[in-house]
Amino acid sequence: MIKIGNRSLGDFPLLLAPMEDVSDPPFRSICKAQGADLMYTEFISAEGLIRGAAKSTQKLDIYNDERPIGIQIFGEKIESMREAAAIAEAANPEILDINYGCPVKNVACKGAGAGILLDLPKMQAMTAEIVKQVSIPVTVKTRLGWDENTIKIVEVAKRLQDAGIQALTIHGRTRKQMYRGEANWAYIADVKHHPDIHIPIFGNGDIDTPQKALAYKNKYAIDGIMIGRASIGYPWIFKEIKHFLKTGKLLAPPTLEERIKTVKEHLTHAVQWKGEKIGIFEMRRHYINYFRGFSNFKPFRTRLVEAATFLEVCDLLEDIAHSLTPQFMIA
Repeated sequence: MIKIGNRSLGDFPLLLAPMEDVSDPPFRSICKAQGADLMYTEFISAEGLIRGAAKSTQKLDIYNDERPIGIQIFGEKIESMREAAAIAEAANPEILDINYGCPVKNVACKGAGAGILLDLPKMQAMTAEIVKQVSIPVTVKTRLGWDENTIKIVEVAKRLQDAGIQALTIHGRTRKQMYRGEANWAYIADVKHHPDIHIPIFGNGDIDTPQKALAYKNKYAIDGIMIGRASIGYPWIFKEIKHFLKTGKLLAPPTLEERIKTVKEHLTHAVQWKGEKIGIFEMRRHYINYFRGFSNFKPFRTRLVEAATFLEVCDLLEDIAHSLTPQFMIA
């Protein structure tokens, strides 16, 4: 049984990755319903929280149907991260997560996110201060290193464990790789099997099928898997992986009816949470994956992207329900 603090997550938990502009409450709710064991918020700027910026504080919204959940924060200043940690804890998450993995330029090149991997003593000091600041478990998500010449992930894990974190998720790429190339899980396994590492180690990167999840579980013997991009528009991946791990059999893909029902639930929650304009706009990134495999979906995709109101989208979904059929699915 894998635990973070006193919270049990099952024998092999599946985590929803913190993805900017994706892992919001509407999407998290959908993924939870499909079997995700632990959710993380979008990453939240420490400076934004301290200033009370609306975009940052809105990301603190948590709903009971998505628990357990971790709030993830990022920043380059130790004192700011301490203050932000206290603000995040007041939102009552089960876990506080620190982002030491974001590769984007305006984060990493300022010394936050993956940028802190170039200064391991600061990383350890910052983590220790955050752990002291809060009473809930602290976890970290990071990458292998800044580039192939700075991979010190075992040392990183030891330092973070010494600082008091209670679980570590490792994305199997360097900052330089961004999201290109294949994730290297051998380094993740090195951490998991090191005799000095005692906290749960979760792997992240490239898991997009139940078969791959089982293969990586068996080969690398990590404690669980974090799913990111493969869940966008396809939250069923959590349920499918769990079923395959348990039975060795693949579930049938979701029917058109199931897809439309889920899209409507996602859209409704998005509009309720962010308002009609923003909710509809942010749903657009999900549609192609929700209907992936239907060869005659393309014309509807264009219309969905152009739809400006909730009712327009709902009408289009009704049209899709009567126009796409299983025989149009690409083998």
